Amino acid sequence: MTNMINQESCSASFVVALKDALNVINGKWKLAIVCVLLEEQRRFKDIEHLITGITPRMVSEELKELEINGIIKKVEVIENGLSITKYGLTESGKNLEDVIVMMVKWGKEHRIYSMSS
Repeated sequence: MTNMINQESCSASFVVALKDALNVINGKWKLAIVCVLLEEQRRFKDIEHLITGITPRMVSEELKELEINGIIKKVEVIENGLSITKYGLTESGKNLEDVIVMMVKWGKEHRIYSMSS
């Protein structure tokens, strides 16, 4: 992999953009929620059950922040004649898939590296 970051790209605007990105995805559960929404739109309870260890309060807080930041959106759907609220990804949220894949790859490699040191 070539070094895509050089002295010029570490300008003030580069750092601001990096901080902006980190502020949006920062938190223990945000990327886990994005991961479960990559597959399909889901109800609140579905999100809660798919992510081990998350509390309903944290689901609520993280969904609210992700919605404010334009990563997810609430979607009203009709199922069996009932209106149900589901959560889905915006285009910006869908664009996080490659970021998540790279972070997981790095995390696995780093775990192996740190355990062998």
